[in-house]
Amino acid sequence: MEQVPEDWQRGLVVVAHPDDIEYGAAAAVARWTGQGKDIRYVLVTSGEAGIAGMPPAEAGPLREAEEIAAAKVVGVHEVEFLGYPDGRVEETLALRRDLAAVIRRHRPEFVVLFNFGDTWAPGYANSADHRAVGRAALDAISDAGNEWIFPDLTEPPWSPRLAAVVGPSATHAVDVTDTIEQAAASLAEHRRYLEVLSPEPVADQVRAVIDMATAPKPGFPAARAVGFELYYFG
Repeated sequence: MEQVPEDWQRGLVVVAHPDDIEYGAAAAVARWTGQGKDIRYVLVTSGEAGIAGMPPAEAGPLREAEEIAAAKVVGVHEVEFLGYPDGRVEETLALRRDLAAVIRRHRPEFVVLFNFGDTWAPGYANSADHRAVGRAALDAISDAGNEWIFPDLTEPPWSPRLAAVVGPSATHAVDVTDTIEQAAASLAEHRRYLEVLSPEPVADQVRAVIDMATAPKPGFPAARAVGFELYYFG
């Protein structure tokens, strides 16, 4: 397994929900911001349907606040929410257009996406929002560089070089041995969400998630690593 290229300066992470980043990529984000890279987050929803017993009008602002706090822990200070309905995101031209506009506005060289396959592992279905957002975002990377696909966009075309998808089909990895604690602290900022998600103590949930997300990768010489599948553009 090869090293993820790091000869870039501006990165954009695009996911469906608050906590998606902290469940996979946060340790890598902490590594990159530690290198002085400019990383920004875009979340398609506010995760407002994610807390049982809490109405969306209350849960949405809470989850946005938790995500902003989680981002700061790993050195990210720009977090944008697109306001699509949590749990009901569809892979539409409108979503592609909005994501192409985001890419043109932030002008990243490197885009991080979340697993958009049908499954996480055999027998474990992936979320409909994850599938829709990831697939639309991958298409939007190409759309952002084409002046004729969404000609109403006012920002000039922009083409990222790479997309890196967090998920089970990793081809590349980054060493995150030195950023494990930052990643854990970032996930722990989603306290209210985690308290409802499981009866297990938040600290135990956090440790289990981080251990799974940063487990050693076959053929990659690091005690802890985050794996990505790479797509090349431009």
